[in-house]
Amino acid sequence: MSAVATSRGYAGATTAPRSNPIADIAAMVAREARRTVRSVDGLVSAFAIPVCIMLVFVVVFGGAIETDGKYIDYVVPGILVLCLGFGSASTATAVAQDMTSGTIDRFKTLPIFGASVLYGHVIASVLRNLAACVPVLAVAVLLGFRPHADAAGWVAAIAFSVLIIVAFTWLSCVAGLVLSIDAANSITFVFLFLPYVSSGFVATDTMPSWLQGFANNEPFTPIIETLRDLLSGVAPGDALWQACAWLVGILVASVVLSMLLYRRTVAR
Repeated sequence: MSAVATSRGYAGATTAPRSNPIADIAAMVAREARRTVRSVDGLVSAFAIPVCIMLVFVVVFGGAIETDGKYIDYVVPGILVLCLGFGSASTATAVAQDMTSGTIDRFKTLPIFGASVLYGHVIASVLRNLAACVPVLAVAVLLGFRPHADAAGWVAAIAFSVLIIVAFTWLSCVAGLVLSIDAANSITFVFLFLPYVSSGFVATDTMPSWLQGFANNEPFTPIIETLRDLLSGVAPGDALWQACAWLVGILVASVVLSMLLYRRTVAR
């Protein structure tokens, strides 16, 4: 009798089993990890493209740009931020695929923790993008990159990188929930293009005057400057607060929109 009472409510209706949020999110992270490993295009985009971009700027263009032999120290932080943004944006395509295939609708019918599928995308993105930074840094060191950050600076740089990934991935989740697969895929080009119009590859004061206003005030400039200071062992200045304001604002707005869209959208 007690067993029946436990599995059924007072009115005799069967109660749904309680979900385990940690286990549900872990399962979604594992799902995204498998999808990344099985996707050749995803692996190339995450690991090879940032390294190739760095080789182009350091090896091909570096001799024409640098005047003091320190260009690689200047450009690597910009390439790392480009890598983090470009990799995070790929989440938009993955979420759009889940929406188009009806996978998210099926997840909603299961007794699992709310938007665990979105949390899985975000956590998997953090792990994937941090891993993608390793070959970039390794090749950069072989080419002459010499960061001067101490242990605390490296911890701060990694924590700041995680904030970048989380903010941009949640923004990509919003795009994936409302756009088609083809349109969501185009988001990656936005994150690939904007770092070029910032201080990531050349100083903004070398740009045309009509472009400097945009370059100085778009989010990638303070984000790159902050990471550059952290890796250089220099205490970040006002760029840190500007970068954090951008990233926290993007994160909060994206999380709220993602949760609202997740509850209301259906398969397209």
